Amino acid sequence: MRKALFLAGDFIETPDQIEVTDPYSGQIIAAVCAANEKITAEAVDRALDAQPAMDALSSGEVSVILNNIASGLQARSAELTDLIIAEAGKPRLYARGEVSRAIETFKVAAEECKRLPHEIIDLEWTSAGKGKQGKLIYRSAGVALGISPFNFPLNLVAHKAAPAIAARSPIILKPSSVTPLSALLLTEIVAVSGLPKGAFSVLPCSRDAARKLVEHDSIAVLSFTGSPAVGWNMKQRAGKKKVVLELGGNAAAIVHKDADMDAALQKLIMGGFAYSGQVCIHTQRILVHESLYPRFLERYADMARAIPAGDPRDEQTRISVMIDEKNASRVRDWLAEAIDSGATAVTGNKDTDGDAQKSAAMNIAVEKISSYVAPTVVIGAGKGMKIWDEEVFGPVVCLRPYVDIDEAIELVNESRFGLQAALFSDSRSVIEHCFRRIEVGALIVNDATTFRMDHMPYGGVKDSGFGREGVKYAMLDYLEPRLLVC
Repeated sequence: MRKALFLAGDFIETPDQIEVTDPYSGQIIAAVCAANEKITAEAVDRALDAQPAMDALSSGEVSVILNNIASGLQARSAELTDLIIAEAGKPRLYARGEVSRAIETFKVAAEECKRLPHEIIDLEWTSAGKGKQGKLIYRSAGVALGISPFNFPLNLVAHKAAPAIAARSPIILKPSSVTPLSALLLTEIVAVSGLPKGAFSVLPCSRDAARKLVEHDSIAVLSFTGSPAVGWNMKQRAGKKKVVLELGGNAAAIVHKDADMDAALQKLIMGGFAYSGQVCIHTQRILVHESLYPRFLERYADMARAIPAGDPRDEQTRISVMIDEKNASRVRDWLAEAIDSGATAVTGNKDTDGDAQKSAAMNIAVEKISSYVAPTVVIGAGKGMKIWDEEVFGPVVCLRPYVDIDEAIELVNESRFGLQAALFSDSRSVIEHCFRRIEVGALIVNDATTFRMDHMPYGGVKDSGFGREGVKYAMLDYLEPRLLVC
């Protein structure tokens, strides 16, 4: 299958191409046309030309366009689910959920576009302003560039596109070269949505071509989701653009002494191992009060061993291969480093004695695939080990006991990341204490760190980036204020 790129409303074939591989089968499933620097420059020019048509749209017309896109996604939801499974290796349950979330993202945008911020300002606070009034409105900041990662190939594209369209900002999207197919299918839906031609492009391309877009002076907003190293480097090269960065995480969950252990276990087994931990808010560290720790560890390890593994197309599969062998090898190397430094893997492909551990639920076929890493629970990890300090982005969870809540907070905060954290407790005073002191973009109570609704503000502090996703909050980055004084 050969897929054309989408240049400002036109499907274009190019001689350059990017091969897309099914992570589970290892088979090439598509060749995607790649944009060169000439095409990326043309996309910017045509987006600039589309700005007047975008500005002329009423809020009702923008809402109709966004609802049309949501309806188009709904009509092709089964096809999109299969596509996400094929290009990302995402188990069917999670792929289906991603499509549903993308539909919801566009529906939310269809409502939020009718509520653009505005205000009337009383300027008569001093005699100099007597007889004056201000009218503040928000307008499109200009052409936006959205760069999205492999792990949510549809919904993270939606989180760039939907707020931009709602803000009447033309947008150029550069999807992950590993998983570009979902974004290209989205273009078929956008093409018949009523969006002005030129206002939307999806350009799979090389890093060099993407770099030219990042540095292009006519692009007003850069929204990037991906690794910290790449994101901070882009910020340095972005010039005068508005920049929004949603970067890595090293999410921690605190299970306090008054927690409902059964509920915490159910939430955190999914938070730790859904989609093989390839999620920015994957629960990587679990801090358990010492009174609960022995029983929690035993039960959590048993649950990890029982996670159904296999073909992502199977309805029962909950964990499958990672995106590629390179990333799986990195995770195994980090685990080996931690074990050499004194940590213990109580579940996983190998224990500390080197004996293979088989899950009772294991599909032997998936175990033989080099990009598969079994759900791994580690104890004894700490600072100086990559699985504790860095973003693993794999199916690894570190468990550690603590004595009091301030110790737990200190352990959460010692990370250079600050995206989301979780707290399992019913104590209002403990919740408020943690909320004031834990350095994250969001603290989730009695749910996993992976909890996210697509209309809530989502983003982090420290090396996790700045700015917020979540349609209403992302729109503010695609808008700029304009004041009338009279």
